[in-house]
Amino acid sequence: MGIDKRILNLLVIIVLTTATFWWTFFIFHMPFEFMVVASVIAIRMVASFVILKDYSLSWSKASQKTFLIKSFVYIVAFFVYLPLFYGKVRLSFLASELFFYLFAINFLMYFYYYVVHKSHVTKSKSVVIYGAGSAGIKLQSEFANSMYKILYFVDDDKALQNRSIDSIRVVSQENLKGLAAEKKFDLLVIALPSTSKRRVKEIYNELNPIFKEIQILPSIDNILQDKDLAAQLKEITVEDLLARHPQDCDKVKIKQFIKDKTILITGAGGSIGSEICRQCEKFGAKKLILLDHSEFNLYTITEELKTLPVVSIMQNVINKDFLEKTFKLHMPQIVIHAAAYKHVPLVEANMYESILNNVVGTKNVIDLSLKYGVQKFVMISTDKAVRPTSVMGATKRICELYAQNANTKGTDIVAVRFGNVLGSSGSVIPKFKAQIEAGDNVTVTHPEITRYFMLIPEACELVLQAAAIGTGGEIFILDMGEPIKIIDLAQKMIALSGRENINIEFIGLRPGEKLYEELLMDESDIKTDYDSITVAKPTKYDLAKLNRDINELLVSSNKLQKIKEIVPEFHHQTNS
Repeated sequence: MGIDKRILNLLVIIVLTTATFWWTFFIFHMPFEFMVVASVIAIRMVASFVILKDYSLSWSKASQKTFLIKSFVYIVAFFVYLPLFYGKVRLSFLASELFFYLFAINFLMYFYYYVVHKSHVTKSKSVVIYGAGSAGIKLQSEFANSMYKILYFVDDDKALQNRSIDSIRVVSQENLKGLAAEKKFDLLVIALPSTSKRRVKEIYNELNPIFKEIQILPSIDNILQDKDLAAQLKEITVEDLLARHPQDCDKVKIKQFIKDKTILITGAGGSIGSEICRQCEKFGAKKLILLDHSEFNLYTITEELKTLPVVSIMQNVINKDFLEKTFKLHMPQIVIHAAAYKHVPLVEANMYESILNNVVGTKNVIDLSLKYGVQKFVMISTDKAVRPTSVMGATKRICELYAQNANTKGTDIVAVRFGNVLGSSGSVIPKFKAQIEAGDNVTVTHPEITRYFMLIPEACELVLQAAAIGTGGEIFILDMGEPIKIIDLAQKMIALSGRENINIEFIGLRPGEKLYEELLMDESDIKTDYDSITVAKPTKYDLAKLNRDINELLVSSNKLQKIKEIVPEFHHQTNS
């Protein structure tokens, strides 16, 4: 095949050079000079075979860079053979022939590229690309051999609107709605990998009525550079529409906090714990100690982490003796405590086990962090700890009280309180997805129930940021944005599924469940340097009394009453 390509390349140079010289001789009214043509052919062959190596070039993969390089090399070759004919042939003659040749060779390559890439697939579906930037244009070329016919680009840049790209009009969002008339387009592709989730949501809300399907490119951080963009398109999800991205995430501060530290993460295999592990890896931790009592979860996150030393320990935070061996052996500098039972109805049904895991487990990890000189202890708390109505929320409030009032001995102890994260295990989104996929009605507890939501990665980054600025004793509160009605969430998910036969069914509030979650105990919370993070007003509680109360809680026959004594604002909601 190599010899064939060399011969073909040789023939292209001979035929094109002869043709362009013949034409130039003709328009300059000069007789054909064979030696001039032969000399130029020889020099161009050397440039092609030695410098450009055209015989190995795939014309079907040629790019603008290819054309520019070829043009540059042939212009340089022009100045090589120019002295050979000085005084014999006019300069304007040679320059004209050169430009004819460059036009001919590049036109030939463009034509070949077009023929190869011209789709022979019937264009049966209409597509509109939102974003006429580099991502949108790359998608346009990748769609060439697909069933989709690109009708329009949409772009917010007024300088691009009413122009065209490869004969495809660039229109505004408002123009597009007018062009839709009575017929829906098949597919909208949002090719804006750098845009905000808020803007994606705005585009979806505006244009969803005129499209049968909407797909989106991943964010710029998640795009795989070695794969076609078209292969990375995904259906727009409720996470894309509801996620809130804090604008004041200080990654420099997080890196300073995490880099070169040995970090122990409890509950490392859970939704929050596993993302904390990923963030610690990303920000340059020296070593991770992963602790979880779930074998599968621990195995999964261990297999995922590849760039730093990882020690995986299958252990329960309730067993203090075993836990102490882990602290003594690895001497962590930072402890991030994410282990907890958090599913409200299950905790209600398993009160003793949940008190043991959440309260005693947290107390064990804090006590050992103090004993072994941990620099900073970070506890993951919840909005359900604010004026709790559930056992789960009340146990987390007790943990907050212990964290705030412990005798720190030089260890900075902080808690970070936030609401629901999108897609976590046990949350409504996986449940709704499963119901929709099964064709069942979506079950919502109450038409007025609301919750705060944030994406797991963004929540975990803010947790680390809050921990970085903490000096001990604080309960940090993450700004979760506006609360979202669960019925709106269900309606969006049904609409995104495209199924019209699924309804919403109200089943009533479950034990311990609130209609509205809160993040603040009162309005006297302290601002930080970051709008997304505030500090709750501290609550004093004598540590000796708190220890006695916790011990009494474990043996009490009326645990709800004892919890009420520790957490006076606890108003248990049975919802029976």
